[in-house]
Amino acid sequence: MRNLIYAINVALDGCCDHTKMIADEELLEHYGRLLREVDLFVYGRKTYQLMVPYWPDIAKSQSETKAENEFARIFDSINKVVFSKSLESAETNTRIVRSGLRDEILKLKQQPGKSILAGGVNVPSQLIALDLVDEYRFVVQPILAGGGTRLLDGASLPDRLRLKLVETKTLASGCVALRYLKSAPIAG
Repeated sequence: MRNLIYAINVALDGCCDHTKMIADEELLEHYGRLLREVDLFVYGRKTYQLMVPYWPDIAKSQSETKAENEFARIFDSINKVVFSKSLESAETNTRIVRSGLRDEILKLKQQPGKSILAGGVNVPSQLIALDLVDEYRFVVQPILAGGGTRLLDGASLPDRLRLKLVETKTLASGCVALRYLKSAPIAG
């Protein structure tokens, strides 16, 4: 069965607004390594529209830094599933799913392939509440954002989840990359 990985940048105060985050060469290289572990992205409309057409355009033009160009090339090559009731069209390697988040993810996890990567806040919050996320990759940024969307804001978890820390890496920027695996729910 394929693993579902949730990855996101988060400030010390819980903000995960991408416009407030550090995005340097080392961080892009870090995420480029993660992208090599997956062959499918799962997004909601908002996150999808933040990523596309921005990264596919860079993949085509190769007009940015080496790390940005490489990240864009890998990102553009990976298939995507977008859960949206309002998105009318998508890139050629993207499929829009209008309903059935749980059933669709269970079906995708049964298919052969590498891991699946979820990004953003809304859809991953639902996936966590449904107990479908197997692994968490947080990059904690050394900033206090002071505002913006918060990690798991409004998520309704059935129980607290215990995660098992399996890897840490401190980047030169002061960001700390954390990798957790799902553990058992904590009773009471």
